[in-house]
Amino acid sequence: MSSAITGWEHPDPLQRADDGLNCHHDGQGGKKARQAGSSSSSQPTYSVLDVPPWYLCILLGIQHFLTALGGLVAVPLILAKDLCLQHDPLTQSYLISTIFFVSGLCTLLQVFLGVRLPILQGGTFAFVAPSLAMLSLPAWKCPEWTFNASLVNTSSPEFTEEWQKRIRELQGAIMVASCVQMLVGFSGLIGFLMRFIGPLTIAPTISLVALPLFDSAGSNAGVHWGIAAVTIFLIVLFSQYLKNVAVPVPVCGGKKCHTSKFYLFQVFPVLLALCLSWLLCFVLTVTNALPTAPTAYGHLARTDTKGNVLSQAPWFRFPYPGQWGLPTISLAGVFGIIAGVISSMVESVGDYYACARLVGAPPPPRHAVNRGIGIEGLGCLLAGAWGTGNGTTSYSENVGALGITRVGSRMVMVAAGCLLLAMGVFGKIGAAFATIPTPVIGGMFLVMFGVITAVGISNLQYVDMNSSRNLFIFGFSIYCGLAIPSWVNNNAEKLQTGILQLDQVIQVLLTTGMFVGGFLGFFLDNTIPETKRGKTRPLTVGQGWCS
Repeated sequence: MSSAITGWEHPDPLQRADDGLNCHHDGQGGKKARQAGSSSSSQPTYSVLDVPPWYLCILLGIQHFLTALGGLVAVPLILAKDLCLQHDPLTQSYLISTIFFVSGLCTLLQVFLGVRLPILQGGTFAFVAPSLAMLSLPAWKCPEWTFNASLVNTSSPEFTEEWQKRIRELQGAIMVASCVQMLVGFSGLIGFLMRFIGPLTIAPTISLVALPLFDSAGSNAGVHWGIAAVTIFLIVLFSQYLKNVAVPVPVCGGKKCHTSKFYLFQVFPVLLALCLSWLLCFVLTVTNALPTAPTAYGHLARTDTKGNVLSQAPWFRFPYPGQWGLPTISLAGVFGIIAGVISSMVESVGDYYACARLVGAPPPPRHAVNRGIGIEGLGCLLAGAWGTGNGTTSYSENVGALGITRVGSRMVMVAAGCLLLAMGVFGKIGAAFATIPTPVIGGMFLVMFGVITAVGISNLQYVDMNSSRNLFIFGFSIYCGLAIPSWVNNNAEKLQTGILQLDQVIQVLLTTGMFVGGFLGFFLDNTIPETKRGKTRPLTVGQGWCS
């Protein structure tokens, strides 16, 4: 899911101060020196098949990892409360490490076997809403004692079973739904489906991925609004006000050294803000400026509330399939996750064409798109088997990073995938991210979810919003996507049919705003006659808004 906060004004964040020669590396690194301006500014420094020097692959691979970091870490932290893990940061660290590992594995599969473009794979927000809807069913609501830190013994078999049976239920639903995605991809059905899915379906669907999460973001930020506000301020400062400010860095090549301009704030706004806010919380903890009483307001902003996680976490821990036990399957969970799968597939198709355009490759043919969606389905199957509690999708923010760095080599993404695998095995890394203070997470969520909502709404630029038909479809779809889930959550007993499985399916689907809004947008857009003025093109693969 796109959370692109970085800017686009500077296509190359590491730029020679003297604007000398641009060097293009062919094949195994053979250089073709060209005068600046002799080629189109849209041409990448390294194309898809080029192999940059190994050190450049590693550095740019690290950059892609850091760009995706916010989204990768956010998913397990959002799910933690509904998995009964809010007082078990050590297990949260295991989930973070697992999602790192699976993301690296899926990235390598996509680069070598899928669409074969430099696209990073990672956790998807499209699965979060149906997952939370499933976990809100009466059968899966966390017991009251799990909300009281003093009553939670994280090493007890009773507590372990409480959270593991929930994640096993998620695993089963994700694995079955992923088979649907593999079928749609490898059979070529995605091209047929895209003919009927237009911007008026996509806009409410993507917007409603993030809008219902306002409660989670607000609750985390409300632990200490001061710290959350500092985090938000820093993200906005770096991503919007300082994005055009270049930081001089020394670069040495061969026998000669020179100063280059690096647009640090444009590339890493979220990471910088997170680290500085984290440091602020540490200083306030050391000086006891934050309350020490567990019940006091602002206590969870202290960095020592989860400090023992780093010492408890092993240095190396190898995630493996079935690490939480044998997955279980329920019909309600499967239907809910399928709604997320559809949203994820449509966004990924758009990412494939955007990626090809940015790296100077021709538009991917139908068979490549089909293969990419099929491999993403395989990635979701692996994510379910490993137990991330989530699936995988193409990361739009990393596609955006390609436009900034102008390095489109697949070997860079291979380096990023290998780095993710290594980070997933190195247990202390996941533990470090699990110790991020709660209000810092809340501030990051407020910005990230706001941007995702805006990305969804931005799809309306491809339709005529002066048309009363289009205004009605979008407005009605998104409002129902908020109103109906709210009513169902408060009146679930009024929808009971007497068949438990059917009741659960209905409740999960109708409490997933993304499904409600997307379905209404899809139905109305394909049934209400179009006027000449309000006409929109169908989204066939390789055409329309996603090309």
